[in-house]
Amino acid sequence: MNATRNKTPTTITRVQQNLLASTERKVLDWLCARMPNWVMPDLLTALGLAGAALVLAGYASSLSDEQWLWLCIVGYVIHWFGDSMDGSLARFRHIERPRYGYFLDHSCDGIATLLILLGIGLSPYVRLDVALIALVGYLLLSVHAFLAVRVFGEMRLSYLAAGPTELRVILIGLTLAMLVFGDSDRNLGVMTGFDYFVGGVGIVLIALFVIQTIKTSRALASVDPR
Repeated sequence: MNATRNKTPTTITRVQQNLLASTERKVLDWLCARMPNWVMPDLLTALGLAGAALVLAGYASSLSDEQWLWLCIVGYVIHWFGDSMDGSLARFRHIERPRYGYFLDHSCDGIATLLILLGIGLSPYVRLDVALIALVGYLLLSVHAFLAVRVFGEMRLSYLAAGPTELRVILIGLTLAMLVFGDSDRNLGVMTGFDYFVGGVGIVLIALFVIQTIKTSRALASVDPR
């Protein structure tokens, strides 16, 4: 048991091919070099979760006043900063804790995703059942990424040239569209463009999970023949 716990984890290759990856990496490296010593990765992880909680609060509060949607945008920026900087700072300072960091980071990612999509579903702009479809799609694709770490030693951080940062940009755009075009008094029994957009994203994510599962299964079948 102890030997298993103390075993050095296998090196994980990060596969990141999203559109903003290069620019984002330069920004994160610049920030890491200027981060005060008292700022530690765990603090940034907690900050990212706090940002997701602000997103939830903003969407839920938009039931009473659409101007609360601006809080969501602030929350998305804080969530990006905390979620993107925690691992980057650990690697920059060479203070990685591979098993602890991997477990905590992705556990918090799951909670943050739940908070954000729950908030969208509680807002007057997107139906809760539609938001849950998007949540299922995101979590299924996350499951595929975690399984790929186990079977290939690869952590895929992007699909179709999009990763978490691109999704946040899309969600910020969606929130701004809610401010301009949204109807807070809408009939939730009728589907709107916001519902079709969020539901469509969820269906695309589910389809990607199915396609990637088939491709990975075929690749593994050739590696592990009968």
